[in-house]
Amino acid sequence: MKIIFMGRKQYAAEMLQWTVEQGIEVAFVCTDSQFLNSPTMIKANELGIPVITMEEAEHYVENNPEDIDLVVSYLFWRKIRKPLIEGPRYGCINFHPAILPDWRGTAGYNIAILYKLPEWGATAHYVDEKIDTGSIIKIFKFNFDYRIETAFSLEKKTQNIQMELYKSVMLDVIEKGRLECAPQKKEDGIYISKKEMIDMMKIDLNNIENEDLDLKIRAFWFPPYDGAGFELNGKFYTLVNREVLKSLQDKNTTAMV
Repeated sequence: MKIIFMGRKQYAAEMLQWTVEQGIEVAFVCTDSQFLNSPTMIKANELGIPVITMEEAEHYVENNPEDIDLVVSYLFWRKIRKPLIEGPRYGCINFHPAILPDWRGTAGYNIAILYKLPEWGATAHYVDEKIDTGSIIKIFKFNFDYRIETAFSLEKKTQNIQMELYKSVMLDVIEKGRLECAPQKKEDGIYISKKEMIDMMKIDLNNIENEDLDLKIRAFWFPPYDGAGFELNGKFYTLVNREVLKSLQDKNTTAMV
């Protein structure tokens, strides 16, 4: 099987390594190669796999019909377009770090905590021309307690299960080719845009008595990115509480927080 691998972060780098170890031919990798410390780019270079842009991948698929069996997207941040969706023999599969169809777009770890959900998970689905609306292949779920998680810690738990989902689905593709899937209904679920997510982060200082500060701090704690906070004199300030500080404590020290 010959694929194009699209992804970013250390998790994608680990899945790229695993993919090659299964004997799958990775023709190209598309990643955040604009950053010299990109883990996925570094891994691709170690494995001797060409790193190309998404536009170059589109051009290749258009001009080499039937050459690519599958495109996979693992935490790829750009919207994937028609040549990569329709060109590969087995389609294009995305691995979404949330449960579909319930939570689309940027409705991720933050939402799981803010909405005090009892479970979270990851979804493998075929990519269509919209965001996170393609037919669902498989979902892996797990229970969690919103009272003791931050977005940062929940990402780790989600990615652990998403990597297992990736392996399961890829082994299925090797055995079966195009997989059975269930269409999503357009009216199902909630789509959260980036702007909506940024607005949720903001603390209303004029209505602070109605803000659940500890919940918001946990829901948006994801360093080095801005967390829950407020703007003052044109600057944004992130809030932190003692609970989060304790989670950062070096277990080899005797500091008392």
